[in-house]
Amino acid sequence: MRPLEGKTAIVTGAGRGLGRAEALELGRLGAAVVVNDYGQPGRDGSGQASAGPAEEVAEEIRATGGQAVAHLGDVADFGAAKELVELAVGAYGSLDILVNNAGILRDRMVFSMTESEWDSVIRVHLKGHFNTTRFAAAHWRELAKSTGAPGYGRIVNTSSEAFLAGSAGQPNYAAAKGGIVGLTTSTAAALRKYGVTANAICPRARTRMTEDVFAGFQEPADGKLDALAPEHVAPLVGYLAGPAAATVTGQVFVVHGGMVALLRRPQVAAKFDTEGEAFTYAELDGVLTPYFTEPRGDFAATEVLGLRHERR
Repeated sequence: MRPLEGKTAIVTGAGRGLGRAEALELGRLGAAVVVNDYGQPGRDGSGQASAGPAEEVAEEIRATGGQAVAHLGDVADFGAAKELVELAVGAYGSLDILVNNAGILRDRMVFSMTESEWDSVIRVHLKGHFNTTRFAAAHWRELAKSTGAPGYGRIVNTSSEAFLAGSAGQPNYAAAKGGIVGLTTSTAAALRKYGVTANAICPRARTRMTEDVFAGFQEPADGKLDALAPEHVAPLVGYLAGPAAATVTGQVFVVHGGMVALLRRPQVAAKFDTEGEAFTYAELDGVLTPYFTEPRGDFAATEVLGLRHERR
């Protein structure tokens, strides 16, 4: 099956790990892929000139008969994100799919985090997602206006279980990933009429970025696919990028190890009404304090971390 034949995709942070697996999957499904990864060509371990990871992934796609080109810009830079979208349209005549994956980690407890550690993670994850989305959305809107009909657009954003579970040592990362979900649902609402969907995934994968996070999870020694392999995540990205997912938008998925879970939107747990025109401290004390005397848990959904694949 090549459901993405004739489509053009951008994958950010695609030189290694999860982004690489996603770019290869989109290429396998028939898309021409713009492989983005921040950096410059350098030298390999033997001192020989190296094209860099983005070009190496693009070459992997071309080696199997696909089309791909590398882009080395920083998606957290507004101008570079614009150039990335222009490259896709210029190279292949269209842009149909945007997969936002680029990210970094600067883990530390909130009481010791530096300003630069906060700013850099928010910049790469949240601003990077916004930058590319902004220019892709403008392209699709103009296309729909010029043709007078909805077009084809797919956005797959990368959130994380960290925002759901309240990861104590990752306040910057959890905040950025929560912001990405807000960006995703807003984008889905704004672009629906133009034929564009926007969804978020919360993947769990063993990559260079997460090697310390998953250091305690051993890889299988029997040759079986690692439950944390990025290859478990890439097929969902391919599906959400495809024509079959035309009615799937504004959704958040958890995906890893042979499992996909669809999250339910937040629900109202309880509602309290004042007896007068406005609440007073005393009245709130009278209704909220008794309610929270019983264990209620908090907003963090730590049970998500226990999701596992179960054979049917």
